[in-house]
Amino acid sequence: MTFAVLTAGCSHLASNAEGDEDDEDSVEFVELDPTITKLDEAAIGVSGPEQIEEAIEALDQTGPRLVRELGQDGAPVPEGGDLFERIRKGYTLSDVDHPSVDVELRWFVNHPDYLDRTFKRGERYLHYIVGELEARNMPLELALLPVVESAFNPVAFSRARASGLWQFIAETGRRYGLKQNWYYDGRRDVVASTNAALDYLQFLHDEFDGDWLLAVAAYNCGEARVARELEKNQNAGLPTDYFSLKLPRETKAYVPKLLAMRRIVGDPTAQGLAFSPIPNSPYFVKVDVGGQLDLHVAAELADLSKEEILALNPAFNHWITDPDGPHQILVPIDRHERFKTGIAALPPMERVRVVYHRVRRGDTLGGIADKYGLSVAAIKSANKIRGTMIHPGQELLIAAAPTGVKLPSAAQLASYEEPTPARSRAAADKHVVRSGDTLWSIAKTYGVPMERLANTNNLDSDDTLSVGQKLSIPGTARLAATDSSNVARSTTYVVRRGDSLSTIATKFRVRLTDLLGWNNLTKRSVIKPGQRLVMYIEDRRRAGI
Repeated sequence: MTFAVLTAGCSHLASNAEGDEDDEDSVEFVELDPTITKLDEAAIGVSGPEQIEEAIEALDQTGPRLVRELGQDGAPVPEGGDLFERIRKGYTLSDVDHPSVDVELRWFVNHPDYLDRTFKRGERYLHYIVGELEARNMPLELALLPVVESAFNPVAFSRARASGLWQFIAETGRRYGLKQNWYYDGRRDVVASTNAALDYLQFLHDEFDGDWLLAVAAYNCGEARVARELEKNQNAGLPTDYFSLKLPRETKAYVPKLLAMRRIVGDPTAQGLAFSPIPNSPYFVKVDVGGQLDLHVAAELADLSKEEILALNPAFNHWITDPDGPHQILVPIDRHERFKTGIAALPPMERVRVVYHRVRRGDTLGGIADKYGLSVAAIKSANKIRGTMIHPGQELLIAAAPTGVKLPSAAQLASYEEPTPARSRAAADKHVVRSGDTLWSIAKTYGVPMERLANTNNLDSDDTLSVGQKLSIPGTARLAATDSSNVARSTTYVVRRGDSLSTIATKFRVRLTDLLGWNNLTKRSVIKPGQRLVMYIEDRRRAGI
């Protein structure tokens, strides 16, 4: 007989600082149907956004080119028309003759491969964005803003901790109703984030008396900064148009990038480029699945590859939807009926699979907890572990939440809060322990693995902290910077034969200590060909792949 403990979503359950191993108030034992599929972490996307980015990279390599040089053959205009032509007809902004626009234009024109990858991703989302802009009577040039923000990468993540197509930071995302917790990040939800971004842009448009360039600038650096610079120019008797304001370096390039993209899409041939048409028809449809669902199951029901289901549903962090909703899945429109039929016939106990972690040599409870976004206490309770001993080959229950089984209470599922930008900026190297702090809560606040935090401070993962104690935070000084004049993009590097950590750091002009901190490594760590390393690289194309 198989028993499981429901701990799904326990990343926000307080770990017991005193190391009490018998606290089971937050879990409930239930008998599971032995026919439920059992998965280990090798078969489930525990790393969330990293797997989605890999999926998108794979999709980038498929299909014919969308952007090419003149003279190369392209696809014919589809029966429903060309979405690019629909965007052109909805232009309302004026072309601006300014040197900064010319600079950005030349960069885009000289990198057609970048544009091709960008619009291949955007093809999935553009029809929806255009429709929402038209419904609000907003300029269709704004449909091109994700090119500037994220290169249409739905899991783009900036060093300022902005995420998604529209690059919301956590605080602004919550301000516009984007839910964020262990299961789900609304900033990466294609539909929800688009609606939130357009709400924000409309607000900014009204705030700056109908000036769209000022609104777009404020979307990048904040309305307070733009308002302050406007007031300075007004008081000094200076012009108050966008190009006359003293704004952060990134923002000074941000609006010109949009205007350059407007010019390219408006007349590609004038720039020596040709755009293949994008069908002017919906790419996806939203389906209410009525409850929690495993994305593996969704892909099978829709007969989709894992890459496609992830690219359309990048908001779900761990291959499973939030038990408290939203309960909508995006599927390609040509798979809609097949998927609806499959959902209707799906037995309740097959909606969510049981997930285990198979312990490997070198694993620790702290490292496993960090990998899955859970607390050590939750894993110990779920698996009836006393102490901290685990052994290779052991199987640890990570999440089991079949539909119809009682889940943790709403209080237990309170959203895990990301650090606010102010806290991140203050988090250079040290943390002074406050009442109620635990190693787990501090690690989550600063976005570092708990095991690494403990090792850096010569502590055990279940040590009790003292109020006033100072902890060193590994690898945060550079990553925490949010000055918009020093912007970086997240990128992934695949280790090649002959690489070393030192040569990679030198190649990408990053500090070795930062490279180690971003990847939870030490100077003694061994890297292997094929291993993937994340880096935050200062680059003017902020979030492209």
